[in-house]
Amino acid sequence: MVKIYQAAKGSRDKPQQLKQIEVQIERLDHEAQGIGFDQQRIVFVSGALPGERVKVQLTEQKDKSAKGKVVKVLQASALRQAAPCKHFAECGGCQLQYLSAEHQLDLKQQGVDQLIRHQTGLTALPWQTPLKSAGEGYRRKARIGVWFDKKTQQFTVGFRKANDKVITSIDQCLVLSPALASVFSVLQQQLPKLQQGSAITHIEALDADGQVYLIVRHIRPLPDSDQQALIKAWPEALWIGEAEPELYQYWQVGTAEPCYQLPALGLKLMFSAADFIQVNQSMNQQMVQQALDWLNPQPQDQVLELYSGIGNFSLALAQRAKWVHGLEGVTTMVQRAESNAELNSLTNLSFSQADLHLPWPKADWNKPKYQKVLLDPARAGAVGAVEQIAALSPAQILYVSCNPLTFARDAKVLLACGYQLDKISVMDMFPQTSHLELMALFQRRK
Repeated sequence: MVKIYQAAKGSRDKPQQLKQIEVQIERLDHEAQGIGFDQQRIVFVSGALPGERVKVQLTEQKDKSAKGKVVKVLQASALRQAAPCKHFAECGGCQLQYLSAEHQLDLKQQGVDQLIRHQTGLTALPWQTPLKSAGEGYRRKARIGVWFDKKTQQFTVGFRKANDKVITSIDQCLVLSPALASVFSVLQQQLPKLQQGSAITHIEALDADGQVYLIVRHIRPLPDSDQQALIKAWPEALWIGEAEPELYQYWQVGTAEPCYQLPALGLKLMFSAADFIQVNQSMNQQMVQQALDWLNPQPQDQVLELYSGIGNFSLALAQRAKWVHGLEGVTTMVQRAESNAELNSLTNLSFSQADLHLPWPKADWNKPKYQKVLLDPARAGAVGAVEQIAALSPAQILYVSCNPLTFARDAKVLLACGYQLDKISVMDMFPQTSHLELMALFQRRK
């Protein structure tokens, strides 16, 4: 029998009992939600700004906290603006278009600052200049949803609605790379003409340094005529079928694997459609450069990188350090990083596969010989790994985080292990959204 979590009786109200309330918003939290109070109970409100009075539809409530969304702004902040995208009200991709990109970053940083100080006990953080991104056209990879309604025989192409699985129709996207702009019109025009169009569930759209790749996920075989029709509709794009997860079929002869470059460093990285890459190309280049500037690897340094992926940081570090060793949990990514090292004629680095959250094995790489460590974990953070990093006693630890909450948890561990926070900056990897990334440099106390 399948066990399903159920909330204790009385811990939250039934949907029909949830009411609307008025709330005065005091500030934003680390997820850019407004924070206010209702009879001593804290209320987290999506779509609200500091200083605003709003009418809120509660979506969840407990004894000491509640969540909700704005249904009406009663007293608006001077910072509030009209959303530049016509799909903002329905599409779940962006959350903050009612703010300018500059004000988004400022308010997100304030929320993250308060979170980290609260979790770590630090009275002030050594903030550095933020890494900023263009607010539009920055996203080089996106999943385009496809929904076929059997009753109406109609296709819907677009993104999911906020907090919903339903696909909302999109014909243009403010944050998507201009190279990918045609994807919506091509799919909307071609899907109804295909023999097996209803077999397509989504398309991964990828801009690899100007070359468009479209990975078509389908649950039934697509006849050759359907494949050719899509290719003809957008012949400059490279089309790839995906009948099963990560099982790719190249529809055009001689299709090369995608790649991107770090031009300032003269590096080229190959990757597959299944590999993780940073979706904001400009921000990725700034991020790698800042990592080099902060760590400042010297010719005599040995560097350890955790969650090394395809080598995004490792290759750049190897250009300056004596030796770099990368650790990655996914075997195929280890192989990809090794290939990228060879592609760039770098011989002073190596890679290993390891589950970094478990006790580390006795291995040559697991020795206190590193002067510097870089880690770039997923949203879950580096629980279990930060203690083992500290045990190696490197002089510097550079932590790149995509989740301020787990970063704060891990930072607290490093501080307790004898490190101090030397530098921290925000990186606006995803403008128009509530998401915010961080880079922090920890120094071992003498």
